Amino acid sequence: MGAGDGGRLVAAVRRGDVEQVRELLEAGADPDTRDQSEGVPVLCLAVAAYDQPVAEALVTAGADPLRRLPDGTTPLLRAMDGGSLWLTWAVFPDVAVRPGPVREELLARARLRARTGPEADLRRRTGLPGPVERTRLEDETGCWYEQLTLGGLTLRDGHLAILTALEAKLRLRTPFAELLRRALAYPDRDHVVWSQSVSALGCRVDEETWTAAEGLSRDPDPLNRLFAADVLLSLIIGDLARGRQPFADRAKELVPWAERERDVEVLQVLLNALTWADGPEAEAVGLSYAAHPDPRVRSWTPDLLDAGTDRLGPESLAAVLALARDPDADVRGRTCYWLAHYRGTEPEIADVLLELTRDERQRTRAYAVAGLASRDDPRCVEAERRIGPLEAEGEYAHESLPLTAVWHYRRRQEERGSDG
Repeated sequence: MGAGDGGRLVAAVRRGDVEQVRELLEAGADPDTRDQSEGVPVLCLAVAAYDQPVAEALVTAGADPLRRLPDGTTPLLRAMDGGSLWLTWAVFPDVAVRPGPVREELLARARLRARTGPEADLRRRTGLPGPVERTRLEDETGCWYEQLTLGGLTLRDGHLAILTALEAKLRLRTPFAELLRRALAYPDRDHVVWSQSVSALGCRVDEETWTAAEGLSRDPDPLNRLFAADVLLSLIIGDLARGRQPFADRAKELVPWAERERDVEVLQVLLNALTWADGPEAEAVGLSYAAHPDPRVRSWTPDLLDAGTDRLGPESLAAVLALARDPDADVRGRTCYWLAHYRGTEPEIADVLLELTRDERQRTRAYAVAGLASRDDPRCVEAERRIGPLEAEGEYAHESLPLTAVWHYRRRQEERGSDG
């Protein structure tokens, strides 16, 4: 490719046109092409724009994230400075984990940025005293950052998350107390710093971590208990990527804590963890909270019911029917989703599903119809009309049940008719 094609790559990177970037790279464009106006490789342009897809495409094609720049940085260091964990991983080369100066430089940089903090670093780099513009941004994992902008320079507040993730990648065992301290600096389960602290501990799947978390179960500070519950949930789920779940059968140990917990946010995490427990203890906890004043707590009850025999007990049946008629739309929706997958044949279940086909929310109506169809209830055919048009790329398109249940019902009826 000629020099003009390098210019096309620069333009495509600046536009964030990842498809054209890939096409140009596949046609032979140099992934380390320099932008003449700024004198840096195009990877730096993608990093500065927080354009993860373009950055990934460039690195995949051979762009060097460790290329030393005139100011002494590298594209990888710039990504770390920017405070986005997932952008940092997008350009992180495997060679960086090996012992040597690169590894030590990255660790020192991560510690420096985590210690300084994004706002102080932003003011240092711009020299401006004015107000900082703050924007909440959610990433593809559902975690959020705060994006800070001053004087045309933008940083994100994930530096502590980058340090935590880097330490884990380098197999450095950060103390439990330190990871708790980092999480408490951003006291929100969905913030990337909190989430990464929990994830780092959960992946350890060892008794030391379980004991440390369990030891906070009676801590007077609900934030400490929330972190502990979150870590225990993570340990119970386990390190699925490596097939390790040594604590999967220990969820029932959280029953006493769940019974006494009064903080709603902590309780929700404990109830989530108890959905991994088998036996009547977890069901009893769920039933005890079926009439809880907070709908976020009530909505966990169906997931805690023991339906292993495909038959609910009288108390459980009464609870789930009441929750299906709950005044809160989220509670009805979650209960309907559970009922759509429940295979019990109680006639009361079919009747309440029919009621839910008139719910205000389309998602609830769709799963209610699917639940009727799965029970071979002929009322599903007429009720399907009440769902309304479903988008093929909609929020639950990844699940076939609400989209194809009635079709499968009709096929079953046709097959039975032909067999007769």
